[in-house]
Amino acid sequence: MALIKSISGIRGTIGGFAGDNLTPQDIVECAAAFGYWTLQKTKNPKIVIGRDARISGEMVNALVVNTLRLLGITVVDLGLSTTPTVEIAVPLEKAGAGIILTASHNPKHWNALKFLNDKGEFISGQDGKEVLQLIEDGAIEYVSVDKIGGYEERDDYIQQHIDQIFALPLVDVEAVKAKQFKVVVDAINSTGSISMRPLLEQLNCEVILLNGEPTGHFAHNPEPLPENLSQLSQAVLRERADLGIAVDPDVDRLAFMCEDGEAFGEEYTLVAISDYILKHTPGNTVSNLSSTRALGDVTRKHGQTYTAAAVGEVNVVTKMKETNAIIGGEGNGGIIYPTLHYGRDALAGVALFLSHLAHEGQSVSQVRNQYPDYAIMKNKIQLTPDIDLEKMLAKLEEKYKHEQLNTIDGLKIDLEEGWIHLRKSNTEPIIRIYTEGSSTVIAENLADKIKADMALILRER
Repeated sequence: MALIKSISGIRGTIGGFAGDNLTPQDIVECAAAFGYWTLQKTKNPKIVIGRDARISGEMVNALVVNTLRLLGITVVDLGLSTTPTVEIAVPLEKAGAGIILTASHNPKHWNALKFLNDKGEFISGQDGKEVLQLIEDGAIEYVSVDKIGGYEERDDYIQQHIDQIFALPLVDVEAVKAKQFKVVVDAINSTGSISMRPLLEQLNCEVILLNGEPTGHFAHNPEPLPENLSQLSQAVLRERADLGIAVDPDVDRLAFMCEDGEAFGEEYTLVAISDYILKHTPGNTVSNLSSTRALGDVTRKHGQTYTAAAVGEVNVVTKMKETNAIIGGEGNGGIIYPTLHYGRDALAGVALFLSHLAHEGQSVSQVRNQYPDYAIMKNKIQLTPDIDLEKMLAKLEEKYKHEQLNTIDGLKIDLEEGWIHLRKSNTEPIIRIYTEGSSTVIAENLADKIKADMALILRER
């Protein structure tokens, strides 16, 4: 069981003891601190809230809503929604902030409160520190009974979100409609079922929906990785579909399945969509340090500049603004298209990818074959009390001092044959070990090499 408090919010497992897990006390303390901070920061007593379909969502929602109202804040409750939909709703509602109740790709016993500013973007690191300090201090004043905040339920924002996507110049609605794509969608028993289906049907696609009941009882591990998508692969082949689509529970991550049942690769979601954007609009790109080299290759092919950011959506967005990037995101299938909004958006990603597919006139596997073929390995080890990660990274930095190093987020080692990235997870008590090479064997060898280095350092303590 776990509880993780970070600058972007609070995440934990349901049940257990207060302070160690995501319990009612922790939920109320966190919601109160963020609500109180919002009132101090913006003087705007309105917050938009939405949630994915996980089992604890309704109960967590009730705790958060009523805590905010007792601070004098009016709550606009989108109910079952998606992360990007909530992000879009915040500025449309002229709200002071937003809260998304989702633990993203984590299993069903996890939940989280994720905080948005008045632009519908994740709060900054400094803002997050201020909220964490308020949680620690607990000095929060509630309102009298006559000043309790209002409450409004809204169920129209997913359609508003879709309408905004269709209005994007590079979403070629008519070209996609003409193709009449047959699409299988794995909605992972969450809000992909109430967002992806209408998006695709309004694009004249034939939709076969897997795990389409938003019960929160995830049919498989909810992270949209190839090893979790065998059902989708089989359905694409069985239905002779043009492609498969997988999203995570809050619909900000996106992975495709080729028509031959092979994974497109979540790393290549951003690569393909960026290629489409760059063909029509010159500009820079950004992804995080743990993302494939292929995005840099494609960006340079179009004569533009690629920049790497620290892992985390807020870091990628900050770097995109600094570099005036026109497309960016994370290699986990997160697409950030600022023309729409600064947030990972699987709905926008699907519309842009289908536009790309319609224009290319090729199959999904043929589109995938256009891009450099790198293999990425994503490993992790449990972070235990006996591991001093900072000391370990310092020793590894010394060992690899003659290589190209980046220390803005853990340690990334760029080698001729590939790269290694070690960092502490923002969402789980683990150390992530990502490696990439020109083949699976090279990526695995790099992972084995760095694990052996880490084991040796631990033995030397």
